[in-house]
Amino acid sequence: MNDWRPMMIVGACFVVLWGAGCASDKPAPLTTLAPPPNVDSQVLALFNEGTRLFREGQWEGARQQFQSAVQQQGDLAEAHYNLALSMERMGDQAGAKKHYIEAANLAPGNKVIWNSPPLRRYGNVPDAPVKGASAPVMPGFGGGATPGGGGGF
Repeated sequence: MNDWRPMMIVGACFVVLWGAGCASDKPAPLTTLAPPPNVDSQVLALFNEGTRLFREGQWEGARQQFQSAVQQQGDLAEAHYNLALSMERMGDQAGAKKHYIEAANLAPGNKVIWNSPPLRRYGNVPDAPVKGASAPVMPGFGGGATPGGGGGF
C-alpha cells in the first residue's frame, strides 16, 4: 500500500541527477570590462580600441592600448583588469597577476573584479581588500592576504 514512497525517492533522485547534469563546469568566457564613467576622453579612445582588439584576438595590440590607458589614468581598475586579461592571453602570467591585484585594490566593491576566475587563480583572495595596506594586496596560499604583499609569493 505504500508503493508510492520508492517511486518518490527514485523520482527525486532523478531530478537531482538531471539537474546536476545540466550544470556546466565550463568557465564563463572572460571578456574585458567597460570603462567607468570617470574616464578621460583620450583614455576612453584607448579603452575602446583595446576592447576592439581584444575581441578580435589581437592580444598584443590590446595590451598596448590598455597599457597606455593605465599610464594615462592609473586609477582605473577596469584598465588594469583588461590589461591583465590581455597579458594573460599572451602568456605573461607574472605581469597579469600584478595588474589583476592592482585592479582589485583600486575597486574594493567591484564584485566582477574580485570574483573573477583569473584573480582567484592567483591564490586565496580575501573577500575584501586589506585596510591600511600600503602595498598591493598579494593573495596568499592557504589563508587570507597579508598587508604589504607578504602573501606567500
